[in-house]
Amino acid sequence: MMKKLVCILLTGLALPAWAAEATLELPVDARIDVQVIDTVTLDGGATDRTDVLLRPVTHDQADGARLLPDYCLITANAQLDDQRVRLTTQSVTCIEAEDDSPEIYSGELSAAAFERDGGFGLDVCTNKQNGQCVKAVIEPAHHFQLSIGETTRLTAQANPSEELNRQRRQADDDGNANAAPAEGSEPGGDTR
Repeated sequence: MMKKLVCILLTGLALPAWAAEATLELPVDARIDVQVIDTVTLDGGATDRTDVLLRPVTHDQADGARLLPDYCLITANAQLDDQRVRLTTQSVTCIEAEDDSPEIYSGELSAAAFERDGGFGLDVCTNKQNGQCVKAVIEPAHHFQLSIGETTRLTAQANPSEELNRQRRQADDDGNANAAPAEGSEPGGDTR
């Protein structure tokens, strides 16, 4: 019996490191404070935008749990709708850079924007005509919340930079020249 237990433990220890991949999980109904990266203006000439970039402004919930890594970029669509701007997300890409081997997470994100007071959509109308919002401006200083619409699980992606850095560290440890190209050299090792 003890032999079987030891064999099972040794087999478990021998599994490759990638067997336990890192994942980033955002639970349904979680709220994330965000802001636009650049000013977004919606008006009669352009009532919607598909290229809105967001970033988190805080990473901790009230209970102290972190929802997102420090470096994230969220893509979203914005549409001027009656009195508010409706904003829905498309994707998220994050880099967890807390140690020597940063992990990259990327995938679809289903979330909608709410004002921090809980109101759906963004109250950013700057010009009204006949009771309708005809111009809205979202400034980076305007913080709002994204409410996650469905549980999102992102698995860490391959990080090509980490592999290059690992090769360079290996070359340095072996006493070989650094694998970084010399200034003025061209791809393939030719210098001119």
